[in-house]
Amino acid sequence: MSPRILVVQHQATCPPALLGGWLEEAGLMLEVRRPDLGEPLPTERADLAPYDAVLVLGGSMDAFDEDGHPWLRDTVTLLRLTIEQDTPTLGVCLGHQLIARACGGTVARNPRGRAIGVLPIGWTSAADADPLLGGLARADGTTRCLQWNQDVVTVMPAGAVLLAASPQGEPQVVRFADRAWGIQAHPEADGAVAQWWADDSAPDVAAAEATHTVAAVSDAESELADTWRPLATAFAAIVTGVVARP
Repeated sequence: MSPRILVVQHQATCPPALLGGWLEEAGLMLEVRRPDLGEPLPTERADLAPYDAVLVLGGSMDAFDEDGHPWLRDTVTLLRLTIEQDTPTLGVCLGHQLIARACGGTVARNPRGRAIGVLPIGWTSAADADPLLGGLARADGTTRCLQWNQDVVTVMPAGAVLLAASPQGEPQVVRFADRAWGIQAHPEADGAVAQWWADDSAPDVAAAEATHTVAAVSDAESELADTWRPLATAFAAIVTGVVARP
């Protein structure tokens, strides 16, 4: 039987999209849960047992807004459980921020403002030996990715390892625990997904900026897919045990 990955999707316009397809191509079976629609998440060891890995996706809500979005509490509880159980875990944007919170870090508004566009990130020396991200860094030390966020991890949890940062220094890729990673960017999104976000974002994002970003993603789809597909392949290898524990 194929390894089973629990996918936490926080809203309709933030599906696993490309990342989900790549994980399935790599041999994983996806089970999507929508806590925003009342679907329960595992919060006890026995509930997590059927799953070999966890993927937590993005969303337009703030990672710290548990009053407005109460299910985020269960997502954080789930993430604490996956880290305690050493279950392979990957967080994307909101998911990345929720892992940071689950590990004791802090998430807040980016004082430099919203990051939106196909933008560069720079890899740290620690990325070279990382079992998940080690194969992604380009020779010049930078990689492009889709950013669409206004919050960032402002205080890194104890023991977290920074693998990539924005040119301004914000954490972009982090290994939070031996087998738990977060990425602030959106490797899962193609032009169609970016268009959904543009349609949903007014008045938070200027129409011209959103339109420009959708066009940039569409123009760079081949580059972005070639860059980020190995993330899914490497994560599947970790889940299936092809890659040894660090």
